[in-house]
Amino acid sequence: MPSLWQLLASKGSQVWSISPDATVFAGLTLMAEKNIGALLIIEHDRPVGIMSERDYARKIILEGRSSRDTKVRSIMTTRLVRAQPSDSVEHAMALMTQERIRHLPIMEGDTVLGLVSIGDLVKAMIDQQQFRIEQLERYITT
Repeated sequence: MPSLWQLLASKGSQVWSISPDATVFAGLTLMAEKNIGALLIIEHDRPVGIMSERDYARKIILEGRSSRDTKVRSIMTTRLVRAQPSDSVEHAMALMTQERIRHLPIMEGDTVLGLVSIGDLVKAMIDQQQFRIEQLERYITT
């Protein structure tokens, strides 16, 4: 199973982030522009949380708050589950399933190296399985 390093090498390591003092509306606008489901929240060059579509739905819409008046700080998830680049895709998927999260920062110490979604991990696992199938087919027909 490939490592998260390998996944980031093929996927890319671009991480979109926003300040905790930005408005939720600004965060949603950035998420829509970049077609992503979560933003890392960075303060003083350090990750302090994550804001996802789930945070917006549960903490703005359901509570009747305004995204234009609410700061990211008040809805972001501050318990930042993270993985290391040497972790396997399989380990990351198990971690995300256990923690019931859809986005996982890949970090070494306090340095963010990338962010993966559950979709990225599923795609990597499907690609790996397809590779194995092709290898077995070649072996059988040789």
